[in-house]
Amino acid sequence: MNKLDGQSMDLIKENVEKLKELFPSIVKEDKIDFEELELLLGENINRNKEQYSFTWNGKTEATKLAQKRSTGTLRPCIEESKDWDTTQNLYIEGDNLEVLRLLQASYNGRIKMIYIDPPYNTGKDLVYKDSFEDNIKNYKEQTGQAQKSNADTDGRYHTNWLNMMYPRLKLARNLLKDDGIIFISIDDKEVKNLKYICDDIFGEKNFIAQIVVEGTPKNDPLIISTAHEYCLVYVKKYDKAKENEWGIKNPIFDELEEIYNLNKPNYEKIELLLKEYYINNNLTNENISNYKYADEFGVYRIGPIDDPQRGGSHDTRTNPYTGEQLKTPNSGWRCNLQTWQQWIKEHLIKFPADNSNLCSKKTYINSSKLDLIRAYFKMQTRKDTDLLESYFGRKVFQFPKPIKLIKTLIECANDKDGIYLDFFSGSATTAHAVMELNFEDEGSRKYICVQLPENLKENLKTAQGNREKQTLKNAIEWCEQHNKPCFLTEIAKERIKIAGNEIEQKDPSKEIDLGFKVFKLDSSNLKKWDNTPTKDVDEIQNRIQTSIDYIKDDRNEFDLVYEVMLKYGIDLGLPITKTQNDKAYIIEAPEYKLLVCTYPNLTIEDIEDFANESVGTYLFADRCFNTDNLLVNAEEILKSRNKEMRLF
Repeated sequence: MNKLDGQSMDLIKENVEKLKELFPSIVKEDKIDFEELELLLGENINRNKEQYSFTWNGKTEATKLAQKRSTGTLRPCIEESKDWDTTQNLYIEGDNLEVLRLLQASYNGRIKMIYIDPPYNTGKDLVYKDSFEDNIKNYKEQTGQAQKSNADTDGRYHTNWLNMMYPRLKLARNLLKDDGIIFISIDDKEVKNLKYICDDIFGEKNFIAQIVVEGTPKNDPLIISTAHEYCLVYVKKYDKAKENEWGIKNPIFDELEEIYNLNKPNYEKIELLLKEYYINNNLTNENISNYKYADEFGVYRIGPIDDPQRGGSHDTRTNPYTGEQLKTPNSGWRCNLQTWQQWIKEHLIKFPADNSNLCSKKTYINSSKLDLIRAYFKMQTRKDTDLLESYFGRKVFQFPKPIKLIKTLIECANDKDGIYLDFFSGSATTAHAVMELNFEDEGSRKYICVQLPENLKENLKTAQGNREKQTLKNAIEWCEQHNKPCFLTEIAKERIKIAGNEIEQKDPSKEIDLGFKVFKLDSSNLKKWDNTPTKDVDEIQNRIQTSIDYIKDDRNEFDLVYEVMLKYGIDLGLPITKTQNDKAYIIEAPEYKLLVCTYPNLTIEDIEDFANESVGTYLFADRCFNTDNLLVNAEEILKSRNKEMRLF
């Protein structure tokens, strides 16, 4: 019978197991034989020490940090949540490095899209101070404390930022689905370094684009006034991503189809109305204005039918309607004969009236068509700033990301049921965007937001500029007026609640998940056995008694259930109910049910009751069984009913 070891997913072990599966012969006495591995890889081994690589002081330790296992947990905080019993959205407070470690088992390969807006390195030391010894202890000591500033010229400045980002992105990649995508906002200062480490982690072949996001011009420019940032885009596996349909729904297509349906079969009139529509809506320079033709099959645009690589076939082809030979493109046909026949069948070729001209490829519009987003995005923050000021009666966020930008990125992923992660959550724009999109298209997307609860009063001590100072003062004032701790997370959670209420008021009949479960990073709920040598009988007796009641004094059974879920790899958003005898919890997923019991000193009758539940796997704490005989009987009872049993 397997027993949980109380730690997060062992990423090194996972990597070794994958190697063993791919190359069984490299395993010698349960160790990896690298000489054998090199032999199998043949000429694909590069031993050239002078090859190009990107490194910095601390990269090795940053890599180890990403592989380090966690003994921490996430504690449920029902009183700060909204719709706890029904929501599947998560808001997690804590150092995101430790949180990402803890999420590895439950969300490995499950996240459709990640968006992050990490620190831009503006001249201050980073709030995220990673400890190689005890990251949870470090987090508790550092929570919200702004550090002393470094000068921009400090050589450690870029190194610190790289050491902060690298392990987090390594862990983030594990969470993405094979066709998953990540968007990372950044400015000029670190975009080069970010590109280097993303190429290292995700692979150069999985780089998609570097989006330019134009916003408000920066203050105090020198020589050139800049108003842009960047957003780097990578997928986890390019080949898998190619199988997915990406893009956003263009509402213009619905209007063009309406023009078409109201005026057919007068196709000449439709083409005139289309041109008027583009002019009236200032779309004359947009790609959409290329849809200027109409026939009995719809509105369409035309494109070349010759091979762009200039290597197409030069075979003879005829117009099926006239039987006349068509002019062959100089660079050859862009499709083979089989595809050509399919295009004719689907009415996708526009044949010329004069065979001295080339035919064209048609592309019809339809209301379900998706447009790829462009690598240039112009964002206006005034509308978002005004909205958030209306929520709080003052400006409380310094640089909130525009909802439209995040909605566009999420919509581009084209997964209405997916999980969307933001582990530098800040003002919680991602949560807001997910809720709005679900309202608009009746999706069931879920979000996971992770944010360090930065101390607003400590941040105020090192704030730079009057605007930043005033924004922090406003946020502190709001927290104090509402009797809340002065942390960024308190403001963000309130933003999600207000936005959810606003969305609900638009149409109360829509069943949209507008709630969120709050979890807070903490050390394990279990007491550690003290192995310090001692001959003191009273001390030994005390340790034995402590181990019997092994949950910490300030924790409860519910805390422990969620710790078990994390370590066992169970979605934290799943609903949990108690058994009829109140001695265990049942976690229900669409494909399975799980029973978790921490109740001490069970009886054989309790085991029989549990066995009658429609549950596949049973997780018991050691203290559930006061005798070995009861433990053996429990195993036999559950095994006889094809149930799995595990201890923790």
